[in-house]
Amino acid sequence: MVFNLDFDKNQISFPHPKLADEDGLLAIGGDLSADRLVLAYENGIFPWFNDDTPILWYAPHERFVIFPEHLKISKSMRQVLKSNKFSITVDQAFSEVISNCSKIVRKDQDGTWITADMICAYTDLQKINYAHSVEVWQDNELVGGLYGIYINQVFCGESMFSKVSNASKVALIYLLTHFSLKFVDCQFHTPHLASMGGSIISQEEYLTLLKENDTTAI
Repeated sequence: MVFNLDFDKNQISFPHPKLADEDGLLAIGGDLSADRLVLAYENGIFPWFNDDTPILWYAPHERFVIFPEHLKISKSMRQVLKSNKFSITVDQAFSEVISNCSKIVRKDQDGTWITADMICAYTDLQKINYAHSVEVWQDNELVGGLYGIYINQVFCGESMFSKVSNASKVALIYLLTHFSLKFVDCQFHTPHLASMGGSIISQEEYLTLLKENDTTAI
């Protein structure tokens, strides 16, 4: 059953994630206000839609995540990291990272879900310290990076981009090795992320880990 969030516009709330459809679609409507987005991520829910659709909210019954202790770094990637060909910063070019993520051409995808409204909304979240970016530079040029939402020691990865080989991998490895995280939420399985140690967990396990040491709930 898909819930209509516009039924009561005076209240910011979501149904429980377990009520999502088989494909993870939970609700439709609402807005991208900071309060609503933070509540969504606190409960394992995220927006995913295009310019020609209303706002769609998803809570998949399975999630693809990478636990720091399960991270796999290939021999070739270790050589890349040791070469110091890249320099890395955090939260120094958030707008540039999300802009690049919205423009990158991706296989089997027509257009982007990172709409102008999404860019504005996540930029607002960055200003209040919920959204963060990792930037990868080569010769003072931004060549890769990622951005996402940090909630209760979980980093919910939204998107990444790479203009040169391995740049986005470097950003992800840096994120997993330089911060105290329970896990990085990659949302959906890809062979690339699986090769780096990603695994599927249930929605129930996801929410249990997400809410550990946290009193926030729907």
